[in-house]
Amino acid sequence: MQKEFVVIGLGRFGGSIVKELKDLDADVLAIDLDEQRVNEYKEIANEVVIADTTDENALKSIGVRNFDHVIVSIGDNIQSSILTTIILKELGCKQVTVKAQSDYHAIVLEKIGADYVVHPERDMGRRIAHNIMSSSVLDYLELSDEFSLVEMRSSGFLLNKTLIELNIRAKYALNIIAIKRSEDIIVAPDPNEEILAGDILIMIGKDKDLNRFEKVIRED
Repeated sequence: MQKEFVVIGLGRFGGSIVKELKDLDADVLAIDLDEQRVNEYKEIANEVVIADTTDENALKSIGVRNFDHVIVSIGDNIQSSILTTIILKELGCKQVTVKAQSDYHAIVLEKIGADYVVHPERDMGRRIAHNIMSSSVLDYLELSDEFSLVEMRSSGFLLNKTLIELNIRAKYALNIIAIKRSEDIIVAPDPNEEILAGDILIMIGKDKDLNRFEKVIRED
């Protein structure tokens, strides 16, 4: 059964979510208070609505509780973001994801019941920092406050060694969960798998351990 989503706030972040969901063949209702922004998505979303989402009656009339997932991506108005989230949870929405503007905003969102809190600006900042610090780091995805997932290009002392020879788990407390090799992905690679030039290692671990490993790679 096709999932149905509501995206509230059609700025750069919310707009990109609408487009991506539509590319994935999801049904999307797009909401914003700004008529011009709403008009921009008339031909993209299944339905668009101009509404003040801090008005409980407006959200009731839209029927947001009937959707599978609501994404709140309201821009700089933290008060509107919080009020909207409170109303959505009180109306019984199944899943609510909210964009946080700051760590304090995130704490409040978690306390009022947001199911998922995302930090797009902070996460993108971390990605960029890691990418420019190391040519080996291709992508950096934060999984929690302490753990991240990294895609790293094989290089230096990693080349032509088996996983058991490198012993990265024991030395750095990191796990190589997959290896991208050309068009193939080796999931849960065998300890005797040899790292080849051109391989991309998908690693998971604590941020402090990943940072330590990146430093070793840079200095190698």
